[in-house]
Amino acid sequence: MSFLSGPAVTHLLETYGYALIAAVILLEATGLPLPGESLLIAAALYAGTTGHLDINLVVAVAAAAAILGDNLGYAIGRFVGEPALLRWGGRIGLTEQRLAIARNLFRRHGGKVVLFGRFVVLLRTVAALMAGVTRMPWPHFLLANATGGILWCALYGYAAYFLGDRLEQAKGWATVAIGAVAVLAFAGTLWFTRRQERRLAREAGIEPGG
Repeated sequence: MSFLSGPAVTHLLETYGYALIAAVILLEATGLPLPGESLLIAAALYAGTTGHLDINLVVAVAAAAAILGDNLGYAIGRFVGEPALLRWGGRIGLTEQRLAIARNLFRRHGGKVVLFGRFVVLLRTVAALMAGVTRMPWPHFLLANATGGILWCALYGYAAYFLGDRLEQAKGWATVAIGAVAVLAFAGTLWFTRRQERRLAREAGIEPGG
């Protein structure tokens, strides 16, 4: 949780800026359980409160990283395949139950999972992998993936930026605001993910795990 503390986020953004945003979001999109959404919100707030980052570049870098990372995840799923994910996926949170949930959703909804999966943590880290595993045609995947990635980055990025811009008059609270929003986003994400995972498991005919 130290990564999400206000001073830590501010220091990392001051030091690494766009490179940090690109690296975290790309790796999360590839399939690693990293707080990409929380970092995007924190970076946009930082841009709005300090002006040290350009919000348009924040959104553009985040969108490019999300799209590239998802395409890497698609390639891993397509060329490495499901057996490897079942064997090693648990190490990055891709348990057999979660893979079964994703497989069921993918077979039923296809491109919609890729498009809207960007907004759901449980799906954000597995949708691209499952697209590859189920051999979804790459042009269809790319269209849905790019659309979802751009919408996600623009919505969260600009909304947080305009909030941060309003906080400019309260500079002494800028760091606290960044940390608080990031922590709340992280906590809310965990709660929503757990709740949705149990529901999706039931729909897939799987007994929800602990």
